[in-house]
Amino acid sequence: MKRSTRFLFYAFLVCLYSACSNDADDTMDPVDPIISEELYFPPNGSSEWTSTSIVALGWNATAFNDLRSFLSTSNTQAFIVLVNGKIVIEEYFNGATSTTIIPWFSASKTLTAFTTGMAQQDGILSINDRSSDYLGTGWTNMPIDKENDITIKHQLTMSAGGDHTVGDTNCTDPACLNYLADAGTAWYYYNAFYTMIQPVLDNAISGGFSNYFNTRLKNMIGMTGLWYQTPNYNKYYVGNARSMARFGLLNLNKGNWNGTQLLNESFFNEMTNTSQDLNKSYGYLYWLNGKESYRVPGSTDQFSGKLIPNAPDDLFAGLGANDKKMYIVPSLKMVVIRLGGDAGTSLLGPSSYDNALWGKITAMIN
Repeated sequence: MKRSTRFLFYAFLVCLYSACSNDADDTMDPVDPIISEELYFPPNGSSEWTSTSIVALGWNATAFNDLRSFLSTSNTQAFIVLVNGKIVIEEYFNGATSTTIIPWFSASKTLTAFTTGMAQQDGILSINDRSSDYLGTGWTNMPIDKENDITIKHQLTMSAGGDHTVGDTNCTDPACLNYLADAGTAWYYYNAFYTMIQPVLDNAISGGFSNYFNTRLKNMIGMTGLWYQTPNYNKYYVGNARSMARFGLLNLNKGNWNGTQLLNESFFNEMTNTSQDLNKSYGYLYWLNGKESYRVPGSTDQFSGKLIPNAPDDLFAGLGANDKKMYIVPSLKMVVIRLGGDAGTSLLGPSSYDNALWGKITAMIN
């Protein structure tokens, strides 16, 4: 049953049982039961996860087959779609299973942003604090006044002002972190300044970042996985697709897991909306759709239009190298996860694959 047909059928039932009675409120509007349904949360410590079907949602089965073929031929390992927290699609390719551990790469930046928000909520720090308050003087090679201008918020928004033209932008050694622009006046996807957020949290939090992350976030929503430190400075999360889906569901519910508010909604809204005027499509390490312009990793150019034209405007996302994708769409009560290898784009974060994938998804759900 297509979505429009299902809606009309539900409207008929509403009329039959309530709206058409003499006592009914004549101004009552029928509500789509899919959108109004209460969110489902899978239990922690269990493989149980309630599902629904594309048939129940009225999606296009032919378009679903086209999507599945697209995924299987684009180096995908895992693909999950949740609606209202329930699994609609869960597909694995290229030998992967529901327990396969896959690197999230920069999609895991969103975990760091979320944890930073919880640390602020717990009174441990403020994102407006100077980064040097926790990293000490000389954590960069900048003049001291320029270093002191950098705040945690600048690190969260990729606006620390580091010189990205002179070497490895992953290198976190002080000698690598040179001055180019005043903090807050330029946007560049400079990985090293992001990487230094976890040392900030390590020094701010009693017991360190990892213990805090595990206790306050990972264990609370039933995620598995761990943070992996690479030999070339980067640190990213590795976990299975269901763990990413759990985190996506937490984001869909604005930081609330099954009645427990892990992150206050005020910070959550700041984090998932435009955080500065330099890149309208960037929050606190989250990518945002539906804005009038965007910038991308590896470039200083600004591009007009939406980040992902084929996707709903309210989509926000964690996006990583080799086309790691965590999409959240509040208007559809939907979470979409794609993990696997490079789909042929060879880009960090956003790529042409986003729009191609959403073209397939949109054809299926409409």
